[in-house]
Amino acid sequence: VGLLGNCLALHVIRANQKKLNSTTLYSLNLVISDILFTLSLPLRMLYYAQGFHWPLGEVLCKISGFIFYMNTYAGVNFMTCLSVDRFIAVVLPLRFGKFRKVGNVRYICVGVWLLVLAQTLPLFGMPMTNSEDGGYITCMEYPNFEKVDNISTILIGAVFLGFIIPVFTILVCYSILCSKLRLSAKTNHLTEKSGRSKKAIGVICCVSVVFVVCFSPYHIDLLQYMIRKLVSNPDCADLTAFQVSLHITVCLMNLNACLDPFIYFFACKGYKRKLLKLLKLQGSISFSSAVRTPEGSTKDYTDGNKIQLNSERINERRLNSTDQS
Repeated sequence: VGLLGNCLALHVIRANQKKLNSTTLYSLNLVISDILFTLSLPLRMLYYAQGFHWPLGEVLCKISGFIFYMNTYAGVNFMTCLSVDRFIAVVLPLRFGKFRKVGNVRYICVGVWLLVLAQTLPLFGMPMTNSEDGGYITCMEYPNFEKVDNISTILIGAVFLGFIIPVFTILVCYSILCSKLRLSAKTNHLTEKSGRSKKAIGVICCVSVVFVVCFSPYHIDLLQYMIRKLVSNPDCADLTAFQVSLHITVCLMNLNACLDPFIYFFACKGYKRKLLKLLKLQGSISFSSAVRTPEGSTKDYTDGNKIQLNSERINERRLNSTDQS
């Protein structure tokens, strides 16, 4: 679902490149990160299907982990960029409007990718697989990282940089935006009657809720365990519970890539219009292909009807002759 939805979003954005602006550029990069993220999931599905056994070796484990985490946090950062972009457009258009120019936004997008690359490259220097009892080899499980020195401090810093700062920025920007839109609706009766402010506030709330619900559980879970690890030494039962909760919360993070296309659909009028037009066009082509018959087949179709009609007449005559006898 995530791959299909984001591929459709990518097609719509590319078809609308003539109207390229800051929002479109951030959305394009967000879609690309979601597509790359979903492409890494089949390897994880194979791992779970094998009963938490990784048969593909250390190198592929590191590559899949790198793609998974890089595109997770690329998505987080581009969602943050979108919130700041909307904030500048509505609240501070004159003072910081230059940051919304397409040329500057391109540099910002490159900077985001380089930042995320720097955050995730250290994964290649960490042990990602571990041989367990029974011949099983685990991949990207937390106990595999415990061999790294100061892993608790490293992960706490990663949570602050990759989640707490972005979520704080998003919530602050969208809270101020909602206040500004409510004030605008009160002072401008035309805006209030059109319902645009209510719709915009609804979309903002939806984006914020999806972001918090998908990303908070994983990072809160990771943060609390690392703090406990620094303060005390959790026992085996705590470690097992932590591992189970990580698998559940990672699934919630995966869900975000599936929900983003639905947010595009309801939030962006241009995306909704172009997507419906595309689906309508594909439906028309399919219907036309189904009902259209080639020149040669028209005769066959007519001849077939004639044969069927003649057969029915012959059967009818046979029945009549039988009744008369």
